[in-house]
Amino acid sequence: MPDTLPPETPLLVTLRVNEHDHPLALDPRTTLLDALREHLGLTGTKVGCNHGTCGACTVHIDGRRQLACLVLAAAAQGRDIRTIEGLSDADGALHPMQAAFVAHDALQCGYCTPGQIMSAVACVTEGHTRTDAEIREYMSGNLCRCGAYPNIVAAVRDVAQQKAA
Repeated sequence: MPDTLPPETPLLVTLRVNEHDHPLALDPRTTLLDALREHLGLTGTKVGCNHGTCGACTVHIDGRRQLACLVLAAAAQGRDIRTIEGLSDADGALHPMQAAFVAHDALQCGYCTPGQIMSAVACVTEGHTRTDAEIREYMSGNLCRCGAYPNIVAAVRDVAQQKAA
């Protein structure tokens, strides 16, 4: 008897996403990114490079930023997953970082914005906001093809200063 299931055998997993449990039957090779987008309809988490180099698929797992394209959905079972859709308040009020991105015009085409915001929230939470250079360093895993970097740094700095006050 083999120790592993054939790839065509669905794996039953329950993902806790944005404070809601979602039972799913998935191919064991399904990434968290594909589970979120294709099985749960949470398309705010973007497909960029699918190799962990662009940051478009950044989510929080147990409060830490992770690249959803590099995490198997099965490995995320039992963990608290937060996507961009779960960042705002239940009443629809924007998270302070979302509001700062709007206020500082920290987006252009918007494709990278969900991943940028998720990383920016983690950057502030992790305390990597003492200088603009530090913000740039800890946000460097998120690429913006439009070049909105100065405004992204300004948004992160603004939220960090609000939090410190």
